[in-house]
Amino acid sequence: MSLTRRDFARQSALTGAGVALAGSVGALATAPNALAASETESAADAADAAHAGQGAQASAAGHHGVGYGPLLPDPAGILALPAGFKYRVITYSGKTKLESGEITPSNHDGTATFCGPRGATLLVNNHELKGPRASWQYPVPLTEGLVYDPAAAGGCTVVEVRPGGRVAEWVGIAGTSTNCAGGTTPWDTWLTGEETEDKAGQNGMTKDHGYIFEVDPEDRRANRDPRPVKAFGRYAHEAVVIDPKRGHAYLTEDASGPNGLLYRWTPPAGFRHGRGKLRTLADDAGVLQAFKCFDSGGKFVDDLSRATKTGTVYGVDWVDVPDRDARTVSVRKQFADGQVTRARKLEGMWWGDGGTYIVSSYARDESPVQHDGAVWFYDPKRRTLTLKVLLGVNPDPSVDGAFDGPDNITVSPYGGLVIAEDGEGVQHLFGATDSGRTYPIARNELNIGTEDEPEYSEFTGVTFSPDGHTLYANIQTPGIMLAITGPWKRQKR
Repeated sequence: MSLTRRDFARQSALTGAGVALAGSVGALATAPNALAASETESAADAADAAHAGQGAQASAAGHHGVGYGPLLPDPAGILALPAGFKYRVITYSGKTKLESGEITPSNHDGTATFCGPRGATLLVNNHELKGPRASWQYPVPLTEGLVYDPAAAGGCTVVEVRPGGRVAEWVGIAGTSTNCAGGTTPWDTWLTGEETEDKAGQNGMTKDHGYIFEVDPEDRRANRDPRPVKAFGRYAHEAVVIDPKRGHAYLTEDASGPNGLLYRWTPPAGFRHGRGKLRTLADDAGVLQAFKCFDSGGKFVDDLSRATKTGTVYGVDWVDVPDRDARTVSVRKQFADGQVTRARKLEGMWWGDGGTYIVSSYARDESPVQHDGAVWFYDPKRRTLTLKVLLGVNPDPSVDGAFDGPDNITVSPYGGLVIAEDGEGVQHLFGATDSGRTYPIARNELNIGTEDEPEYSEFTGVTFSPDGHTLYANIQTPGIMLAITGPWKRQKR
């Protein structure tokens, strides 16, 4: 049953949904000119802290009992962390090797953790490698039986971190392209998304790409003969989450010209999720739909960047996708103006608090209103989308202290969110408390540019170990997986 505009307007009048905050994470305001405010901290205060620089920001956070203090430079030049924290390199493209003796693939991206055998932690790690294999020094090896398209460079590796520190790595899937984000399933597998729309014959590919694939971290045999989940559609996939109660899949699209969409897949009647079940779906199984938002007055919202205040709540309807496999026209281009709502760089998602957190990394000239990052929360029960995080455009990303460009995201066992930064200039892992205060966790110090023109790769794949003791994250270029440990503590609101 769809939520009509009249229903939403009535609900808003009765509950104040137009201004209420739903879920557990409030406003986030750290970038200069941030448009957010929180229950405990004004936007002006947050902007002042951001202008003052990273050390001042961390000090201010510590004064309020939030975060872990200032970040300390790393003598090894990889990762700055607060006092008491340390990191360990788990995999390093060009240096570490797979069980087969081949080099760890490069361009680490989306990652998730799972409980492994005998106390080990298993991680499935995307490798965002687009186009033909010859374009990359360290593509994902073409392991027999695990290859979708032998022309493609991307895929996933599975990393096992055993008690005592020993690490093993092997291929989970190969021959896919531009494996960016993805998501875990309630049955403990990984869904990896191809952020591309290349068809067979384009960019050297021999098969169509732009699909979701399932990777089982425990059962290597289950990964043989990779098959795309075509029911989820073919487009520039970013993240995916599964509603454990209703069975819906929610999927983000990172695309422009026009901006991308948020999708919902509804399983067919009688379908039951589980290990290996997605492989059994027909290509047109279930219903794939794109979102359409409207405000409390019933007015259609063409682009999510229209929202300029945290706490903004939109009602959501879902519109059927005409051709989910995009045989002649990209899925997002199959809708006319007024049919669906769009957003720039819809990227990371994470299921938590009965719904899904959804990231829009930034909006520029291709969007009605510019910003440097937003996080929304979709409540499937209320069918509402609430703006939780909104960052104003950062005028000087090269100056440490402000956060911008949120990308991969995870819900923290210590409260709030942990976010990987994919902005310009300085790159961080940072946390946001339930009420929206922010604090730095790590800073990338690996300069892949020059001394005169430094460049720092984005963070990706932020995720906690199943026991919550270790935070894993990647530096995408050259491709480094890091394990961060320290005196974690529950963050105050």
